[in-house]
Amino acid sequence: MDSKIDLSALRRIYARQILARAGIRNNQALEEAFAAVPRENFLGPPPWELLPVYFDRKGVITDDPALLYQDVLVSLQGHRFVNNGCPALHAALLHAVAVRPGERVTHIGAGTGYYSAILSHLVGTTGQVTAIELDAELADRARISLAAFANVSVVRDYGSKWPQEEADVVYVNFGVGRPADAWIENLAKDGRLMFPLTAVTSAIMPKNNQRTGEIGNGPALLVTRHGVGFAAKSLGPVAFVHAESDLAVTNEENERLLTTLKKRTAGFIRCLKWRESIVAPERYWHIGRGWALGYDEP
Repeated sequence: MDSKIDLSALRRIYARQILARAGIRNNQALEEAFAAVPRENFLGPPPWELLPVYFDRKGVITDDPALLYQDVLVSLQGHRFVNNGCPALHAALLHAVAVRPGERVTHIGAGTGYYSAILSHLVGTTGQVTAIELDAELADRARISLAAFANVSVVRDYGSKWPQEEADVVYVNFGVGRPADAWIENLAKDGRLMFPLTAVTSAIMPKNNQRTGEIGNGPALLVTRHGVGFAAKSLGPVAFVHAESDLAVTNEENERLLTTLKKRTAGFIRCLKWRESIVAPERYWHIGRGWALGYDEP
């Protein structure tokens, strides 16, 4: 490893490359946020395991921080398939959410806090980020890594319980078979919720109706509160570690969502119906228990 490499300069190049890979133009704030945050500070001590996007399935082990500044995953807890996330994917999702200075953001499933730090830069000194992480080890690491970020609070708790007051943005970093009540009901007017709506293959669902450490697939959804209604749209297909604990869905709910994902295109979603009676089920992409995603504008 060349100890003379200027990592700050490398981060600036990385930020430009990540946004370009995500197809993003003219988002200076997001580029500056990616350029400002040292990724290595959120990964634990080296060596690090770089996981396939570009490498073979065995991954690459390295102690060179320069190699972290590309569009690769970095393992955090290999036994649970938890990683630091794909930078270009998060750039695309954050661009769609359009976080603004001064906003109140709840980051659900914060891991070790890398994207919480990027959110911190986006909201600025007048904003606030609350980073929620259930896993004790990851939450402790996030507290240490984010100690210098005065506008970030780390809370170890169930993601379904947050936000506990109005939030302008709820940014969820694991897959779920349905949105949690708090994500919808505590979303401020004009607030935005991003969450991956995912299902897992039925063959890996255990008999007790609960599953952990599996990868779910489905669309990332952007939900925007307009008065009493909610606009919704797909941001494209994603793969995330699927929810555990109280956010895990039953086999039946998972199977119904799998059927929807196989038969219907998420690109036509336009609204989220929340605790409303469904009058014309043919106008809905998916109908869950107390919620639905429809084809009509809210």
